Order: sequence, then structure tokens, then C-alpha cells
Amino acid sequence: MANHAVVSREEWLAARMELLEKEKELTRLKDELSRQRRALPWVKVEKSYVFEGPEGKETLADLFAGRSQLIVHHFMFNPDWQEGCVGCSFHADHADGPLVHLENHDVSFVRVSRAPLAKIQAFNRRMGWRPKWVSSCDNTFNHDFHVSFTKEEMASGKTYYNYKTSDAMIEDLSGVSVFAKDGAGDVYHTYSCFGRAEEGALGTYFYLDLTPKGRNETGPHHNLMDWVRHHDKYGFEGFVDTMSLFRTGAVRYEPRS
Repeated sequence: MANHAVVSREEWLAARMELLEKEKELTRLKDELSRQRRALPWVKVEKSYVFEGPEGKETLADLFAGRSQLIVHHFMFNPDWQEGCVGCSFHADHADGPLVHLENHDVSFVRVSRAPLAKIQAFNRRMGWRPKWVSSCDNTFNHDFHVSFTKEEMASGKTYYNYKTSDAMIEDLSGVSVFAKDGAGDVYHTYSCFGRAEEGALGTYFYLDLTPKGRNETGPHHNLMDWVRHHDKYGFEGFVDTMSLFRTGAVRYEPRS
């Protein structure tokens, strides 16, 4: 760690109180930003989406499970992959705890991926996660909400992600989308965020940001790909590639029952 000044308790307290004022201002700014987010206009979802889930085929409206609000985690799991993205798995590790509180506060939480349901369920059993996870392999949901791209879009170098056109390296990316359902059963898209905007869900980062070393992401990517692994892969030789997939010479895990 870099050398830090060592001071008296009184000097430390003065510096801490100065920082506290900035933290309070950031909290107020975040509260105002959240208010503006809630005030965004809505878009009615006109297209019918049918997903393959643990209970069979379900529509987007079905995923609300009797609640009026729905959060969708767009989990990167390409149909050709054998396991989900490392970064999305890191995100998923943080969702089990909040799930019961969300569901008892009028919010359903569901993961959606393009991988076929059998692959999703096998990986989910291995990881031991609790939220519902459905497959969008037979619909255009991922493409319509700009987290997956057609081969034609990839070839053209013009993919639309995080509200701008760029040259995506892979066919599937991550995000979070929020939906509301009214008393008539109509569904509305209220919000989506991508990239670092998802970091608020990652409690690990909250704690790391409190420590002297911080996130300590000092590898070639300068992000979580430098150190995060599937939670059953820590301690094994391997690396995370540019597709956010863990690469190793052997599979070293026992599926959970």
C-alpha cells in the first residue's frame, strides 16, 4: 500500500469531518437523482414476449407474479456458452439477500438470458441462486432492450448499447430494466441502465471502497475482470477472457444438489 500520513486522533477527526460533509452532499444528490428517475415517463410494452421458465411458458406480465413492479437482470449467457458471464455472476451473488425484501415490497426480480432453459437451470443449480431465471431464446426481448445483437449488427460494427452506437465485441451484454404493471394488466417500461450504472447492486464494492486498498483492480482490464471469479472458482488457476468467461484447463466443481 502507498505510504499514508500518520496523525493524531484529533487531526484524523478533522479530516474525517471534512470528508463527511462531502459524503452527505453525495447522499443528497443521489436522493434527488432517484426522485428524477422515478419521475421519468413510461413506455407501454406493446409486443408480446413469451419466456421459457421453471413453470413453463410465461409472458412478461406473468413475471410480475402478482406484484406491480418488476426488475429484470439482463444476465449475459449466450446460447453457445456452457456457463454464465463472470461479471453477471458477481452481480447475481448479491441478489439473494434482497430477494425476500423486494418480494414483500411489491417488487418481483427475474433474470433473463438467451441461453436455453436447460443450460440456465444447470448453471443455476451449480451456483445455488434463488431468484427466478427464464430463457428468452425464442423471442426478441434481449434485442429489443439492447443487450443482445444480431450477427448483422455485429458485422456492421454498429451496435446500440448504453444509449449510444458502438462496436460491440460480443453478442450479449448486461443490464437492468424496470417495468410496471397497472390495474388493467398493461405493462410499461420505466427504466434501464447498463455498464457501471449497475454497480449500486454490488455490495462487495461498497465495502471495498471503504478499505485502504479500495477495489485494487490493477490487472490488464482495470475492472472486476482482473479478480472476480465465479464463487466456486476462487483458488483455481485460470483467467477471465474478453467475453467475461472464466478459462481454465479443467472443470473443478461439484454441482449442488
